[in-house]
Amino acid sequence: MKPKKLLIEAMSVGGAGLAAGADGPITVPYALPGESVMALVDGERGTMQAILEASDARVSPFCPHFTQCGGCAIQHWRPEAYAAWKHGLVVQAMQANGIRADVAGLVDGHGSGRRRVTFHARFARDARRRMRASLGFMRHRSHDIIAIDACPLLDPGLAGALGAARALVEPLAALGKPVDVHMTATLDGMDVDLRGTGEMPEAVRQALMRLAGEHDLARLSQHGLLLIERRRPRLQIGPALVTPPAGAFLQATALGEATLARLVEDAINREALIADLFAGIGTFALRLASRASVHAYEMDQAALGAGEAGAHAAQGLREMRFIRRDLFRNPLMPHELKAYEALVLDPPRAGALEQMREIAAAQVPLVVSVSCNLATFARDAKVLIAAGYVCEGVTPVDQFRHSAHLELVGVFRKAAAARRRSRPLLG
Repeated sequence: MKPKKLLIEAMSVGGAGLAAGADGPITVPYALPGESVMALVDGERGTMQAILEASDARVSPFCPHFTQCGGCAIQHWRPEAYAAWKHGLVVQAMQANGIRADVAGLVDGHGSGRRRVTFHARFARDARRRMRASLGFMRHRSHDIIAIDACPLLDPGLAGALGAARALVEPLAALGKPVDVHMTATLDGMDVDLRGTGEMPEAVRQALMRLAGEHDLARLSQHGLLLIERRRPRLQIGPALVTPPAGAFLQATALGEATLARLVEDAINREALIADLFAGIGTFALRLASRASVHAYEMDQAALGAGEAGAHAAQGLREMRFIRRDLFRNPLMPHELKAYEALVLDPPRAGALEQMREIAAAQVPLVVSVSCNLATFARDAKVLIAAGYVCEGVTPVDQFRHSAHLELVGVFRKAAAARRRSRPLLG
């Protein structure tokens, strides 16, 4: 296979350079628009061999593992060009789906860094037939492990995460199974959940608990089952302190979560009764309950229980109900939804198509949609718009800096309510 000269014409939605090929677009990771590169081409994929003409917007990456570790797609582009590209992704997705909406400028949600991280450990025998661990992140386009010595994107609360992860996987080497070490920074120290270990001998369990003390972990779990809790790991969510279940879903950064919550609160204002769908541990519900009654719906009982416990211990909250419900298999129906004046929903990447259809049928006055997936956000938004809703705006939040991922907050209001809201006040 001989290298080919390619002209990079654009940036793909995944953060790779795009060049025209005889059979369609060719993606070239780490190339930038306007650059001329030499690349090995295999079908629609290109592997860059050399930059012949570099873009004026190219900058030096700050991490020595960039282009090897698969965590970051873009560290080599000037911030203003990067921000314009991410904003453009949202504009293009709205236009492609026929959604008329103002798209706000990209809001940075990185803050102090990622507060959760997963290190992957794989084991192999060395020359002396001893099991040795390789721990780090996955290589780009591969399941191979790239050993790292640091990750500059992590929150300071994870400063000791890599050393603790290396220590924890050592007693697991004899088991020989791939292990993922899921680590979260909390107010009380690191919360760690080991995944993939399977059943462990008691001697291994004891070794892990000892290491939890040596590395000052707040909590150590195995597949969500508690091994040792030295301190209860807590997160501040509005007025509440919440202890999440081991390995629970959280927004990636504290600033990202706070930014999304602020956008939701600004949109919902002071409605009397709100439903929070796919509520998780109460990321939005607990904040909204400071000024309105809130019903939180969530399928995961552990997450729901964590939010409820936080609400009981908090001061100044209005009435809250925590309701277990699988909104994919059993979405709220129009006769149930009509009780609410506003909804916020933050579904998984698959979106919430069936639930959105019921919301549209119920004609709930205000819907605030939070999403981490442009495609499913647009798909679900079209259901509301077809039912007479107006999209008042979409705000992209960049809490996954240096990647192609985005969070979105979209505000949808019934057309009549939107017109009333836009009328000038008479005094």
